[in-house]
Amino acid sequence: MRAVLGVLVLLVVVLGGVALVADPVAEGMAEDRVAVALQDAGALAGTPQVDITGWPFLTQAVAGTYDEVRIGLTAADLGQPEGTRADVTLRGVHVPLSDALSGSVQEVPVDRVDGTATLSYALLSRELGADTTLERAGDGLRVTRTVEVLGYTVPLTAVGGVVLEGDELVIEVEDAEAAGVGVPDFVVDRAVALLDLRYPVRLPFGLQLTGVTPADDGVDVAAQATDTVFRPS
Repeated sequence: MRAVLGVLVLLVVVLGGVALVADPVAEGMAEDRVAVALQDAGALAGTPQVDITGWPFLTQAVAGTYDEVRIGLTAADLGQPEGTRADVTLRGVHVPLSDALSGSVQEVPVDRVDGTATLSYALLSRELGADTTLERAGDGLRVTRTVEVLGYTVPLTAVGGVVLEGDELVIEVEDAEAAGVGVPDFVVDRAVALLDLRYPVRLPFGLQLTGVTPADDGVDVAAQATDTVFRPS
């Protein structure tokens, strides 16, 4: 947490240093500096996009409370496969300007830290197999794939659900049929097991996974920090 604390204090110091500059210019300068610092704090592979919201910007610096600091993370930033992205928001960041400028900051309370990782259907399809098609089906998922099992070539269409187990996203097929192929039921049952998937989800800044929802362009995984007060160690 020490690295994250340093990032948040840096934000305030930058704001104090540019207090005489026009509000949009000050905001842009702070965002650039904070993005570089967040790369180090989160051990990121790339520099994230940062958007410090709220207006007037410098009024927040004087008040010592920043409404939202939004962080956009690409697959390259996260060091994850293509088809991964994440959005992280620090909500209600509290740092008195006088404490930051005097170097006396002991802690940085953050009202809430939220994150959403989106795993595209193309990414998850690749994990299941090159010929797999994965798409949303209501509150669940539909999987289409041709598999080889027990000497049969079986084109399967299946529906299932997606859940979280610890830090893994789990796709579990609940119902499947072999499209247009006469094969024994036990072969279909064996083939269905090839459609299940466990995929690890890793996010920076101490975020813990809290929920998962199929969306139009991929599976959204919600996350929240378990400790929202950053202190030096």
